[in-house]
Amino acid sequence: MAVFEQQGCLLHYEEHGQGEPLVLLHGLGSSSQDWELQVPELSRHYRVILMDIRGHGQSSKPRTGYQIKTFSEDLLALLRHLDSGPVHFVGLSMGGMVGFQFAVDHPDWLRSLCIVNSAPEVKRRTRSDWIWWLKRWGLARLLSVETVGKGLAERLFPKPGQAELRRKMAERWARNDKRAYLKSFDAIVDWGVQERIGQIHCPTLVIAADHDYTPIQLKERYVALMPNARLAVIDDSRHATPLDQPEVFNRTVLQFLAAASTSQGSLSPC
Repeated sequence: MAVFEQQGCLLHYEEHGQGEPLVLLHGLGSSSQDWELQVPELSRHYRVILMDIRGHGQSSKPRTGYQIKTFSEDLLALLRHLDSGPVHFVGLSMGGMVGFQFAVDHPDWLRSLCIVNSAPEVKRRTRSDWIWWLKRWGLARLLSVETVGKGLAERLFPKPGQAELRRKMAERWARNDKRAYLKSFDAIVDWGVQERIGQIHCPTLVIAADHDYTPIQLKERYVALMPNARLAVIDDSRHATPLDQPEVFNRTVLQFLAAASTSQGSLSPC
C-alpha cells in the first residue's frame, strides 16, 4: 500500500501502467477500489494514478480539511510528490467537482479534463434545492452507513441482472466512516466554481448518464460555458456509469484521451 503524507493526513494512492499520467478520482462515499473495471483497460495505455480522497477508502479520516478546494490541493501535492507533470483527469461525481476546482486553480497541471455525472456547482437557490438538501442531510444523519449503502445500491443498480454488483457495492459503501462521510457531504453543498469554468481551455469531455440524478439539460448548459468542451451521453446508465456501463465508458474515455493527446501535440496549459 502506497501512502503520501499531506499536512498530517495520510493519503492512499496507487499507480498502474506506463505512459501519459491519468488520474481517476472517485465520488462521495466511494474509493479508488471502485475503478476496478477501468484500471485493467486504461493502464494498458496510460500511467493510471488513483487516490483515495481524505476521509475515504484507505486514506486517513481527519477531523478537518473537508472542502473541495482542500481535496484539490491534496491531489496537487500528490502529483508533485510523484513528479507526474501535467495529467489527464477523470472524476466521477464529487471527484468531478474536485476536477473542476483543480482545473480553475491549477490549469498548467492538466492535459485534459473528463467530468462524469457531476457539476461545477451545488447551490441552494430554489425551494426544491433546499428540500433536496434537507432530505439528504436528514437521512444521512439518521440512518446508518449500512442502510445508506444498501439504499444507494438498490437505486443505482436496480436490474435483476445486477444483483451481485448491488450486493458488492452495498457491502463496500457500508464501510464508510460516518463522520467523514457527513463532512464530505457538507463540503459539496454551496460549493461552486461555475463562474470560472470559461477559463478551462484544455480538451474537456463531460459524460452524462441518461438516468443520472441531474438532467442532461443541466450538463448541456455548463458545457456551453467552456470553450473546448463537449458532451457524451451514455444510455441505460445511472449515476455510477463506470460500474453499470464499463465497456461503453472505457471506450468513450479512451477515444477522448487519444484525441486530446493528438490535438495537443506540444502540451499547452489548460
